[in-house]
Amino acid sequence: MLTVRAPATSANLGSGFDVFGVAFERPADVVRVEKADRTTIEVTGVGSQYIPEDPEKNTVGAVAEALDAPAHIKIDKGVRPASGLGSSAASAAGAAVALNELYDRGKSREELVPIAAEGEAVVSGDAHADNVAPSILGGFTIARSDGVTRLGTDIPLVACLPEIVVSTRDARGVVPEGARMSEVVEIVGNAATLTAGMARSDPELVGRGMDDPVVTPARAELIDGYAEVRAAALAAGAAGVTISGAGPAVLAVCQSGKRRSVATAMLDAFDAEGIESRAYQTRVGAGATLY
Repeated sequence: MLTVRAPATSANLGSGFDVFGVAFERPADVVRVEKADRTTIEVTGVGSQYIPEDPEKNTVGAVAEALDAPAHIKIDKGVRPASGLGSSAASAAGAAVALNELYDRGKSREELVPIAAEGEAVVSGDAHADNVAPSILGGFTIARSDGVTRLGTDIPLVACLPEIVVSTRDARGVVPEGARMSEVVEIVGNAATLTAGMARSDPELVGRGMDDPVVTPARAELIDGYAEVRAAALAAGAAGVTISGAGPAVLAVCQSGKRRSVATAMLDAFDAEGIESRAYQTRVGAGATLY
């Protein structure tokens, strides 16, 4: 039996829609695999009652099939489904790393990214690598159709997860089909600024590059209290705030000494809207880990 810890992630980071992603130090899924004649899945942990154990309907089933690696797979969920924190990606990433090792398939971490992305497609409908790439590789990742670029970085984060649900499919449904040239120029500038900030481990520069005038405003309409939470986090010292992935989690970048005050402000702002939430004080961390 092999065990892998696969971290939660945040995709998009505002200006990097379907491209940027970061791995968190916490929370994470724990995936255990054992060789079997056919693939079976057992799911426990947070939100497990909403996750199908049928291999044809679970991300890890597609991963096992792609690697020709039938196994009994047990997933202990630490990342809530429909959270915007890469829940399905964490399971797919953990299974890909574990099964590759269990069956000695010899694939590199980079080669496992598209395999895990195909698993993600079972849930989201599209094989995007923006969540699975950081969950496998760690750090800050830039996912393109021709591969993934990874940067190591040290950026403090707060992710505040409200007790509401926004499905990835619904969040994709509100994405505008086009953008004005002025908006495209703004997004390119912001994305470049964010990437430079990651390379320098500079939270202030990352925060300046998170703004997005196209996708984020459309998705914000699906998250009750988003505007108030964002304003509260910025007032408490966050360098930048945006929706984490498809939402409803809200991501803040800040200095290490500001994480507690930012987390408290975000929790209080959701509470003022009558919404329960929890906050993860974390930072950009490592990828899937065998142990």
